[in-house]
Amino acid sequence: MSGDLQPLDPREAMEMWLDRQRATKADETVQSYYYRIRQFVDWLEDEGIRNLNDLTGRDVFRFDSSRRSDDLSQSALNNQLGTVKLYLEFCVDVEAVPPELPAKVDVPTLSKAEVANEEKLTAKRAETILDDLERYEYASRDHVMFSLAWHTGVRLGALRSLDLRDCYLVEDDLERLAHLDDLDTEDLESVDVPFVYFRHRPKSDTPLKNKEDGERPVALSEDMGAILREYIEVTRPEFEDEYGRKPLFSSQKGTGRMSKGAIRARFNTITQPCRYGICPHDRDPEDCEAREHGYEARCPSARSPHRIRTGSITHHRDEGWPPEVLAERVNATPQVIRTHYDQPDLLKRMQSRRSYIE
Repeated sequence: MSGDLQPLDPREAMEMWLDRQRATKADETVQSYYYRIRQFVDWLEDEGIRNLNDLTGRDVFRFDSSRRSDDLSQSALNNQLGTVKLYLEFCVDVEAVPPELPAKVDVPTLSKAEVANEEKLTAKRAETILDDLERYEYASRDHVMFSLAWHTGVRLGALRSLDLRDCYLVEDDLERLAHLDDLDTEDLESVDVPFVYFRHRPKSDTPLKNKEDGERPVALSEDMGAILREYIEVTRPEFEDEYGRKPLFSSQKGTGRMSKGAIRARFNTITQPCRYGICPHDRDPEDCEAREHGYEARCPSARSPHRIRTGSITHHRDEGWPPEVLAERVNATPQVIRTHYDQPDLLKRMQSRRSYIE
């Protein structure tokens, strides 16, 4: 069989494979692939394997053993070895390794509990935060960012991508949509406001995770629309970004559009219980390190945008949203929702099923 193989350097194969992934995967996904495969390629080079034709099942087993000896979690092993298997399947396609080699990779099987990170923001905690923001910071940037994230279950990158022109809050805004998407007036007669429209704009630094497949309008409640209008009309700082766009979440710092890091820091701060209450961790807010700029995530109760997304999707499911319907709203497949985000309150879920009994 080895006579049918074509010589290929592992690092060259890595670059070829990553180039193929860039055509269909988000930049952050490709970056995570790179970090995982680079470790495998570095290990091959350290072992003197410079031609993939020489790679054997025994070598794969030795790499597996070396990673397990590093006390990685089952989830980390699953990610790394799963990516190695994908890489080797590509190497089969380009005739660099024998077809049976990818099957030699022993990818750990994870339980649902191991796959899903349960550190979500709970609905009860979210309601408290929303009440506090409405009472003390109504229509502020923090209020709108958090409310919109919880209301829509949106990803961080999509939240950051929104421009003023993506907000359709009154009937007159539909004229802008008709012009942008070349729609007839009749096409919009049955469309209600308010809603926001997520757009993939990679050339001006706001790509969506699923690219064009991530583009979608998402309906808002009347209350959410009212908060958003108040923010835009009264509170929003009037800045453009470096591309001449008007970000919904603008900033006088940097490019004029809030960075992912800045939004993440604000969410970690917003979710700290001591902001409007008592610290549940027996810390003194006056000298707590989590109150310092750059260390917000060190609060045990702080939650990142992804954990807010997890909590939002779970809350929608607890309220009876079917995965197939919710999938289009949050831009995830029903299976991904069930596996990664569906961490139910079992009693609420039981109640939501009662309508089917009755």
